[in-house]
Amino acid sequence: MSHWLTKPSIDWLAVFLPVAIGLEIAHAAFHAPWATPTLIFIASCLAIIPVAGWMGHATEHLAARLGEGVGGLLNATFGNAAELIIALMALIEGARHPEKTAAMHNIVKASLTGSIIGNVLLVLGLALLAGGIRFSILKFNVTAARLGSTLLRLSVVALLVPALFGFLVSPADDGAADISFEIAIALLVVYALSLLFSLRTHQHLYAGDAHPEPDGRPDHAVHATWSLKRALGTLLGATVLIAIVAEILVGSVEAASRAIGLSELFVGVIVVAIVGNAAEHSTAILVALRNRMDLSLSIAIGSSIQIALFVAPAVVLISYALGTPMNLIFTLPEVVAIAIAVSIMGQIAGDGESHWLEGVLLLTVYLFLGFLFFHLPG
Repeated sequence: MSHWLTKPSIDWLAVFLPVAIGLEIAHAAFHAPWATPTLIFIASCLAIIPVAGWMGHATEHLAARLGEGVGGLLNATFGNAAELIIALMALIEGARHPEKTAAMHNIVKASLTGSIIGNVLLVLGLALLAGGIRFSILKFNVTAARLGSTLLRLSVVALLVPALFGFLVSPADDGAADISFEIAIALLVVYALSLLFSLRTHQHLYAGDAHPEPDGRPDHAVHATWSLKRALGTLLGATVLIAIVAEILVGSVEAASRAIGLSELFVGVIVVAIVGNAAEHSTAILVALRNRMDLSLSIAIGSSIQIALFVAPAVVLISYALGTPMNLIFTLPEVVAIAIAVSIMGQIAGDGESHWLEGVLLLTVYLFLGFLFFHLPG
């Protein structure tokens, strides 16, 4: 029998892939009373976990072949595909049903908020905690980490400017959409320049240094045994599966949240974001356990940068193409949550080393923000 059938593994959860799809078909096509939105939501969450693990293994092999910077970028890109697809689906739904446009835009913004704070607090916090338990000190390139913090601070400014305009004038004013469009263009340019910096002019900062294992072995004990074609094929296939399951999950969120008794705001910012970032969760922790913190930070911080500087502005431009312009005016709790997350992450990532207690601090801040969104009315 194959390895994954004979030993405990998260791959066992792959059984929930056909279960989630079957429940969705039974609910949508046959209106089966037993195929409830709550069951569909739970099955979808469980189904994403093993697929994220496959994505993590593929990314690790790619990083061994192409370098930590490229590996982290690929993981962030493929890991954020689900968020981008979810946002596109919501925008299309709003364009088809004008009465739902405002609600769909709010869902998109909530998912973006959850992705940013989830990566810099939850993903990075778990990675530092896991790696710090095994290694007393976790070292990483301080220049790359500080640049990531600065780029995220830029995203906070990009959210504050439209929010300030909405406060001084009105969120419904045409200027809100115009200023959001202009900021979106600027963010995309900055993101393109950041790729030029990390992949071309200063790629040595993201190469990763070898640190010893506790037993004295080098941390790069995992070599690229997969071919480039296999690793890229696995990444692509996992992305497609995550997109399919994410579509099922999003379709069940509204009804499931009512049945469970959670607000849609909490489900969107916390629950859906955690599931959508499952790829980053697994890979960042996996490589942190091997003391490969440059790759771990590249995944966690890089994913938030990509959400803030690429996905968010891209969604704004797409909304214009669909005829339903979306602005970048986030709610006060969302802006404050992102600002807090970026601020504390910058403090921790600014000295080039960390340990398990700083991971606990990041997780505690995420817990506090979870309390906030849990008790806010939907």
